[in-house]
Amino acid sequence: MLSWDEFDKDEGEEAAKGATATQAAAAGIDKLDNAGGVAALEARAVTADDSDAVKRAKAALDKLDIAEGLAELEGSAARVAVDEKRMINCRADLNQLVPFKYDWAWQKYLDGCANHWMPQEVNMTADIALWKSQEGLTDDERRIVMRNLGFFSTADSLVANNLALAVYRLITNPECRQYILRQAFEEAIHTHAYQYCIESLGMDEGEIFNMYHEIPSVAKKAAWGLSYTRAISDPEFNTGTVETDKELLRNLIAYYCVLEGIFFYCGFTQILSMGRRNKMTGVAEQFQYILRDESMHLNFGIDVINQIKIENPHLWDAEMKEEASQMILQGTQLEIEYARDTMPRGVLGMNAAMMEDYLKFIANRRLSQIGLKEEYPGTTNPFPWMSEIMDLKKEKNFFETRVIEYQTGGALSWD
Repeated sequence: MLSWDEFDKDEGEEAAKGATATQAAAAGIDKLDNAGGVAALEARAVTADDSDAVKRAKAALDKLDIAEGLAELEGSAARVAVDEKRMINCRADLNQLVPFKYDWAWQKYLDGCANHWMPQEVNMTADIALWKSQEGLTDDERRIVMRNLGFFSTADSLVANNLALAVYRLITNPECRQYILRQAFEEAIHTHAYQYCIESLGMDEGEIFNMYHEIPSVAKKAAWGLSYTRAISDPEFNTGTVETDKELLRNLIAYYCVLEGIFFYCGFTQILSMGRRNKMTGVAEQFQYILRDESMHLNFGIDVINQIKIENPHLWDAEMKEEASQMILQGTQLEIEYARDTMPRGVLGMNAAMMEDYLKFIANRRLSQIGLKEEYPGTTNPFPWMSEIMDLKKEKNFFETRVIEYQTGGALSWD
């Protein structure tokens, strides 16, 4: 019979064997490291076969000081602990992805990759026939399609530029940066999708792509968003003071809470309502895919904003709260004006008054999501079907063509 003494003895022997094996493996790796280092130095030696250009390249590398490059990475001398990671002004090495501090950011990156799609996958044949038919769409419906393609074809480029030229550089958390790279790619796909719709329908590309210069209701929204980009897109801009940190926070609120969180909703509702009536189903399907991406962008941005507030409570003072509230209310007003411009008459089972209620409902959501007081009490959602479309777990293609499964490797389930 096995006694506990024997059990402990066996366990101790196994542990000792394991430790010996580990030590042996470490010694073997050390030998490989030494051999590899010697081999790398030998590879630098100039040979008779080297051209003059190769000789110059090797000579230049002889003068390379790796300490000079590493000095630019603050905190790179030590391994990063989770507690050292922060959303902004982090002194830990931002190139060390793990250990994660914000698991939600990494999960959003994985979800974004699983949701990959391309515009050419959508069949535009029915849309082309409908658009070319004189009786296919009313003047109101045509105007809605053109106005929305005009705004969105530029809006996603504005978002992508803001991410790539400013936000990515200033956010100092690597897992969040990983998602921002994915988001920037998705914005490129969205711009591609609008271009694909415009080209497929044979629209005047100059007219559509220049609406943000020429149509007041479109231009106002673009100008409002750009006003929050100027400061932080300056290569000399850096966070680290109360004012510059607030400047970045303003930008994040402007782009996530307003540009993506309010400015997109009138147009998306109009186009998706058209799709529900079996009109312009290809364009509507593109917009549905884009809306799902944008919903994730919005949720990510809200999390980033709230995390910055938690880590930097001094930034979220009464003045900043008032400013943030005003930004959301200004964005809501601009979108209400856009709604009135795009549909001066009732169309697609909706009108400007209903859209105004919906936008106020959305504005309340944005305010509460970042901890601010709702400004439109009692407002309800007149388009509950929009909430169903944005529900990732229940989303189906309402055109009854196929389940929306533009994910890779069966990564998502659709219960």
